[in-house]
Amino acid sequence: MRQLATSRPRRAEDGFVTQLYHKAKRNFWDPQALEFAQDRQDWQGLSPAQREVLLHLSALFVGGEEAVTLDLAPFLWRVSRDGRYDDALFVAAWTLEEAKHAEFFDRFHREVVGPAPELAVYHLPSWQKIFYTALPEAMNALVADASPEAEVRALGTYNLVVEGILAETGYRAYREVLEHGAILPGLRAGLAHVQADEGRHIAYGLHTLAKHLRAHPHTRGALEDVLAELVPAALGVVEEIFAAHAPMPFALEQEPFVDYAFRQLQHRLEALER
Repeated sequence: MRQLATSRPRRAEDGFVTQLYHKAKRNFWDPQALEFAQDRQDWQGLSPAQREVLLHLSALFVGGEEAVTLDLAPFLWRVSRDGRYDDALFVAAWTLEEAKHAEFFDRFHREVVGPAPELAVYHLPSWQKIFYTALPEAMNALVADASPEAEVRALGTYNLVVEGILAETGYRAYREVLEHGAILPGLRAGLAHVQADEGRHIAYGLHTLAKHLRAHPHTRGALEDVLAELVPAALGVVEEIFAAHAPMPFALEQEPFVDYAFRQLQHRLEALER
C-alpha cells in the first residue's frame, strides 16, 4: 500500500531544503510580465558583430534551459520514490523555474531578435558533449540506478558543471556587455531572476552532494570522474565562442572568463568541504 509522507508520523524536515522551497515561492516571477519594447530598439542599434555574439550566447542559454527542464524529471521521480518529501517539494519548484527560464530566453529570441537561423548551429562540439550526451545520460540513469553514486554524478553534472560553471560564466558575459552600455533592460531584468533561481538550485545541489559525500565517502570518486570529464568541455564552450567571433566585440577577452570559470568551480568544491 502506498504511504504518503503527510499522512504518517513525520520525520524531521531538512530545514535547509524547506527554506529553499519557501524562498522559491516568495521570489516567484512571470516571464510574460517582462517588457521588451526598449530591448527591440537597443537590438537594432547594435552592430552586426555585436548582435551575432549575443545571439550565440542566448542560443546556448535557450537550448540549455530547455535541456535542463526536460532532463530534471528523473530526479523529481528519484526523490519522490525515496520518500524525500522536502526534496520533492523543492525539486518540483525547481522544475517550474527551469521551464520559466526556457520560456524567458525563447520569448527574448522571438520578440527581440526576430527571425534567426536554426539555433542549433551554435551548439558546437563541447556544448553538445555536455547537453546532448552527459547531462541526459546522468539524469536518466537515476531511473534505473538507485545508488548514491548515480545521484552524485547527476548533481555534479547539473549543479557543478552546467549551472555552476557554464551558466555562471555566461552571466558574467552578459553583465559585462549589458551593464556597460545599459542596454536591453528586459533581458537584464530576466537574467537577474534566472540567476537568483539558479543560485538556489546550486545551493541545493551542494547541500545534497555534501550529505552524500559524508554518508558515502566512496562517492567522491564518482564526482571526481564527472569533473575530470566535463570541466574541459565546459572550458571548451568558452573557447569555442571566442574562436567563432574573432575579433570579439564588446572588448571581451577569453582569459578572464576561463579564470572566472575555474574560480566558480573552486568556490563550490571548497563549500563541499565545509
